Amino acid sequence: MKSESLVRLLAGTVTLTGVALAYYRGPIWLLVPAFAGLNLIQSVFTGICPPVWLLGKLGWLEEDGTIRVGGAKRDRP
Repeated sequence: MKSESLVRLLAGTVTLTGVALAYYRGPIWLLVPAFAGLNLIQSVFTGICPPVWLLGKLGWLEEDGTIRVGGAKRDRP
């Protein structure tokens, strides 16, 4: 999976979850999708995306943007 796909998946999940919580629990939960939207907007202007940054720090992001779950790549004989 590419990092762009993961960011879209996370943003969509957070948005739908926030809307569902707002419907069932109260309007304060609309801050959750608002935060997701603002995070997407700031990442366009700054180039910094927290999920992609975290994947890079964990060592799960390859040079071409592909996510490799499980840490560092091992050399096989």
